Amino acid sequence: MGLTRAIIVAGLMASASFTVAGERPALGPRPIFPEADMAAVELGQLLFYDPILSGNRNIACSTCHHPKFGTGDGVSLGIGEGGLGLGPERKANPANHPEERIPRNAPGLWNLGAAQFTVMFHDGRLEGHPDFPNGLRTPLGEDMVAGFDDALAAQAMFPVLSPDEMAGHYSENEVAEAVRLGQLSTPGGAWDRIAARVEAIPDYRARFDTVLGAGAPITFAEIANAMADFIRFEWRADMSPFDVYMLGQGGLSDPAKRGMDLFYGAAGCSSCHAGWLQTDHAFHALAMPQFGPGKAARFESHHRDEGRIRVTGEAEDAYAFRTPSLRNVTLTAPYGHDGAYATLEGAIRHHVNPAQALDNYDRTQAILPPLDGVADWAILDSAEDRAALRASVTAPDITLTEAEIADLVAFLNALTDETAAAGRLGVPKAIPSGLPVDH
Repeated sequence: MGLTRAIIVAGLMASASFTVAGERPALGPRPIFPEADMAAVELGQLLFYDPILSGNRNIACSTCHHPKFGTGDGVSLGIGEGGLGLGPERKANPANHPEERIPRNAPGLWNLGAAQFTVMFHDGRLEGHPDFPNGLRTPLGEDMVAGFDDALAAQAMFPVLSPDEMAGHYSENEVAEAVRLGQLSTPGGAWDRIAARVEAIPDYRARFDTVLGAGAPITFAEIANAMADFIRFEWRADMSPFDVYMLGQGGLSDPAKRGMDLFYGAAGCSSCHAGWLQTDHAFHALAMPQFGPGKAARFESHHRDEGRIRVTGEAEDAYAFRTPSLRNVTLTAPYGHDGAYATLEGAIRHHVNPAQALDNYDRTQAILPPLDGVADWAILDSAEDRAALRASVTAPDITLTEAEIADLVAFLNALTDETAAAGRLGVPKAIPSGLPVDH
């Protein structure tokens, strides 16, 4: 496609870390990671892979965030409760058919333990914030309990409370019943019931004694803190070829260098994908093609996912989603808040001209496990909804040649940390509950 990169608006240029071709970009301080307590890390590893945290004891955090799929699940919109199998091979269980797909793509977990990450989820509905109870802004508001170390730990509370993700549906188990009754963080509620299961397992009790002190209560917050310690250690990815090059300890291939010049220069990628971890932690509307159930309140019947506006109520946040970090991005396909693009090339082409890409979207890019009885394409089939997505975009179109797109992909490959990708502790062979482990 033909291109005049000179049309990138001055305001966009002014906001980014643009560099002269061939120079290393100025990115500021390196990411900061807390020191690891290995007893807590090893405890968190076991909990992360243990289905004991799910209502029906059949899904672990690893089911949707598995290293085999770059800490995601390899599909656009996954199947949680009511599914069988792992990754793209996961299918609906005929004996307990899922009610719906998970509405958003399972994001990668790379570098979420860095101190710079204080905002979680595609819409940022959970964030570290000093003006809110216990230093966290969450949908629970004043009902948010104390004890979570940070936003990374607190984000673990959401999947276990979601009927479609881990809790299960009403009457299936005691956790699901508590969720349905609104008994979440209350004494004897869903979190307490999960914590009681863990505390009843002698190996977990002994490990928590080591981490917390003998006989200290095992709360869901402490369970979440241990899993955050594991995520922080296991998926720290900050020594890629790009890092080595930036530290003056090695080189990049010529295509990767050209891609880096584009990324931090004329292509304008760094206006949003800023800093060492290639994210500004902010929210932007890019008219990503939408499909699946969307995000609607119980009294609503639409299939839209309006993103950040459902958190802030601000009109300018309509259809805006958090800028993802691009570390190990080559491992985390498909791409977008709903996994709309199966390839990096497809995602880049969408960024070049979002409105045109939306109108010309190839639905075969979506990786959707078969699921009967769901309406996947309601938004893309609606001219009104597509128009609303187009209208939300404020970024200018840019032009890239085929060679430039290839160079950008080469640069993104240079963001892969092979040590992190291989895993540090890896997948445990067995877990204290004795339940099956996702391998």
